[in-house]
Amino acid sequence: MLRHYDALGLVRPTGRTVGGYREYSAADVRRIFQVESLRSLGLSLKQIGRALEDPAFTPSALVGDLIRWTEERLARERELLERLRAIDASAPGDWQDVLGTVELMRALDSSSAARRQQAVLARPEGRPVPAELLAGAVLAESDPIVGGALRWALARSGGDGVAALAAGARSEDAEVRRRAVLAIAGTPRAPGAAAVLTEALADPDPLVRGPAALALGGLGVAAAVPVLVGMVVEGSRDVEAAEALGTLSRDPDCADRITAALADELAAPTADPATRIRLVQALVELAGTTGRQVLRRLARDGDRTVALVASALARVLDERSRPPEDRTGGDS
Repeated sequence: MLRHYDALGLVRPTGRTVGGYREYSAADVRRIFQVESLRSLGLSLKQIGRALEDPAFTPSALVGDLIRWTEERLARERELLERLRAIDASAPGDWQDVLGTVELMRALDSSSAARRQQAVLARPEGRPVPAELLAGAVLAESDPIVGGALRWALARSGGDGVAALAAGARSEDAEVRRRAVLAIAGTPRAPGAAAVLTEALADPDPLVRGPAALALGGLGVAAAVPVLVGMVVEGSRDVEAAEALGTLSRDPDCADRITAALADELAAPTADPATRIRLVQALVELAGTTGRQVLRRLARDGDRTVALVASALARVLDERSRPPEDRTGGDS
């Protein structure tokens, strides 16, 4: 190393012994330590020589470049690490399996949405796709059609993609959170899914809260009630939200809570006629008789349109509750 430094003129010994050995002074040794210190920062020997010899050479620009180059190198290293982990998770039996996973990763990175979709849908039977790889692709996918294909493949993978998606559900990027929750909602019974979805109920983005509430409603999780009622009020996937409320209302305690929440929204001074009609229609989905009782009261509502809709729906529920032989139309 010292001979190389000497040849480059980077660190030259002050003198030589009678036997021809290099002699380094205290200043030479300090110079050697300076060279090694700058090498530890990633500077090339040429850059080090310039830094030590040129008084006009300022460190700020070079240090900024070193930071950028290091960040780029770390990003490449992280990408390589993720690829290696994805291959390891696929439990390859031979090098053909490894090459197949690498090809899939390349296809998922393609700029062509058609190629990304084909890579997922045309995967040979019996060749598993690592759930972690699919989860990462779901979080990064902006095309809704390809995103649907990826969620389908993730649900069929049999792996635990919830852990990878959970990090996305807590991302600062609302779009990433939407993709994560939508994917988790597709497999709500997977281990850990309900906990992530319950946390998502408090998300400020309604497009995150909504899918989470719908999935939890299907599981019978009462914590979803306020969000589901809000979806009916806002007219956001209100039919699905009403159906989820109907599922939850099979629990008598939850039925009373849902009915009270819908009744409160109906009585709100800010509720416009369209909102009130959506709330009336949601009452039809509820199990038991509490929804029917509210409908009968609404049949006398001051808003004639609301009263007519409530009256008609109350009659429908009354008809359904009668024995088949007593229903209008007899055996028809």
